[in-house]
Amino acid sequence: MTIPEWIKPAVYGAVAGAIALAIIGFGWGGWVTGGTAQKMASDASSSAVVTAMTPYCLALSKSAPNSIQVMADLKAASSYQRSGILEKAGWATPLGAKEPNSDLAQACTTALALN
Repeated sequence: MTIPEWIKPAVYGAVAGAIALAIIGFGWGGWVTGGTAQKMASDASSSAVVTAMTPYCLALSKSAPNSIQVMADLKAASSYQRSGILEKAGWATPLGAKEPNSDLAQACTTALALN
């Protein structure tokens, strides 16, 4: 069987086109791998929890039995200690969760500073 003369350049062109397509797609086309998509979904989920739970944290700052003491501790603490104070107070623990959410603590600290 003889291979036509035009096959070799066509195969090289197809391979080069596939490589160029992959580079353009992943570099500028917005394509992502499964791992990157999973990380993006996880980050979006965490961000949504923080956004939804920040008003709950702010409500606790007004209604919790220990709110006066926690707010005094927040005012006296340095900026990097404030998230830990909210985590210990339980204000940064989403409903149903066992562990505090550090992103929620940071968001709540920022929101409390604005109020």
